[in-house]
Amino acid sequence: MTTTHPEYILTLSCLDQRGIVHRVSGFLAEHGCNIIDSAQFGDAQSRLFFMRVHFSAEDPSFPDAALRAQFAAMADGMGMNWQLHDAVKKPRVMLMVSKIGHCLNDLLFRYKSGLLPVEIPAIVSNHTDFYQLAASYNIPFHHLPLDAGAPDAAKRAQEARVMEIVKTHDIDLVVLARYMQILSPEMCETLRGRAINIHHSFLPSFKGAKPYYQAHDRGVKLIGATAHFVTGDLDEGPIIEQGVERVDHSMDPDTLTAIGRDIECVVLARAVKWFVEHRILLNGHKTVVFN
Repeated sequence: MTTTHPEYILTLSCLDQRGIVHRVSGFLAEHGCNIIDSAQFGDAQSRLFFMRVHFSAEDPSFPDAALRAQFAAMADGMGMNWQLHDAVKKPRVMLMVSKIGHCLNDLLFRYKSGLLPVEIPAIVSNHTDFYQLAASYNIPFHHLPLDAGAPDAAKRAQEARVMEIVKTHDIDLVVLARYMQILSPEMCETLRGRAINIHHSFLPSFKGAKPYYQAHDRGVKLIGATAHFVTGDLDEGPIIEQGVERVDHSMDPDTLTAIGRDIECVVLARAVKWFVEHRILLNGHKTVVFN
């Protein structure tokens, strides 16, 4: 008969100093824990040290509460910013979408097929286009309309309803799967570090309607996508993942659009997967991604 031991993922950051790995690994060994995998990085510029450790707790004399309390005492002495996650628990993700559904469809497929280890208790949209898609996955669909050019009061009311859903369903991550509304600075701050957006990446940058058509008009040779954390600075939050694809003069705008949407799906899925596996740590305006 085999015994399944609880598994955890520890993530931490602190000022780089001698002995961090030794202290952490020593603590885990002393408390009956076995390290399954570990990764670390020291940033010479910020002078911060980052670490992710996946381990199993094999000594029943150190239950969850005792493990956390005793690690907190050590971590406080080293000025650590740390989190201890249950490795088995599936994070709860809320998807937001407007009228373009390729990213939503891709994430739902990955979720249903077991490729994305999450729970999705809610899909939110300012349109009704994808309520049938949500129903096919038996996921509640919340239609929260917001007209173009709506006054600030209407926007605040709609965002309050969004945040009510986040709170009600104990959401760990909000994914803007081509949700085409700009979040208020207040909402961005509330969701800091737990909301991910996807947008196209071009050189030069094209904004507004039909960016792939604009790219075609300028003869762009590379198209791509960027997944990043949401901040009050539009499309300028800490970058998590990026992808590019070479294109050429023979491709029409519809072909560029199709290629771009494929890249968006892959890049967003990677970012979400890394988040729910606790592989992303914030490093100022950047991220450290242990993938």
